[in-house]
Amino acid sequence: AILYQASVFNASCRIFAPRYRQAHIKSFYIDKETANSYFDIAFEDVKNAFEYYLTHYNNNRPIIIAGHSQGTVHAARLLKTYFDNKPLGKKLVAAYLIGMPIPLNYFSSIDLCKNKNQTGCYVSWRTYYKGYEPSEEKNKREIVYGVVNPLNWEAINHQYVSKQNNKGAVMRNFNKVVKKVVDAEIHNNILWSCKPDVFGKFLFHKKNFHIGDINLFYMNIRENVRDRINSYFKGN
Repeated sequence: AILYQASVFNASCRIFAPRYRQAHIKSFYIDKETANSYFDIAFEDVKNAFEYYLTHYNNNRPIIIAGHSQGTVHAARLLKTYFDNKPLGKKLVAAYLIGMPIPLNYFSSIDLCKNKNQTGCYVSWRTYYKGYEPSEEKNKREIVYGVVNPLNWEAINHQYVSKQNNKGAVMRNFNKVVKKVVDAEIHNNILWSCKPDVFGKFLFHKKNFHIGDINLFYMNIRENVRDRINSYFKGN
């Protein structure tokens, strides 16, 4: 996670990553009450690490909060606890809550980002093969989740963005950047993309591109972090 995902931020930021007792993946598939007790243990570790960071390392600097998958579960909760309608919210450059659904009404004062320069907001997406819609998503259409397209940083449903706008993905060998790998389109509550146009096509047999949520848009995210940081300082 540090190499493939957290590294996307290291051109513009210092990176602090909590070492925590992560809940087992099966926690997502068992009864909610039992699972929540496991996620509470994990979050307590994340919370303690964040408080330690604030005390010893922050020095009144602006903050980006980022996570993927279970990390996003804890990151969203962290935002709600420390930033949402709190004084620390003024220090939030942006939050990257990737790989898990975030309901639009989850926060009261932190909005979904609508463009590449907006600050104090969050972005989120879950990537699937174009044309595929998981059955659980069909059953949740009454819930509206926040989805942003990482190729243009807009939240417009069914707006197609060509892979010509993909500035580079990083594949599993982590040894080169490959441009124009996938396109992207917000489809209801998820992000659709084409099969990755890379040698080996390691995701070709998958319809859920969860493992590549960050890697497939690596250079676009990297650039966007700089854009939002610059925008934050211009506005402050």
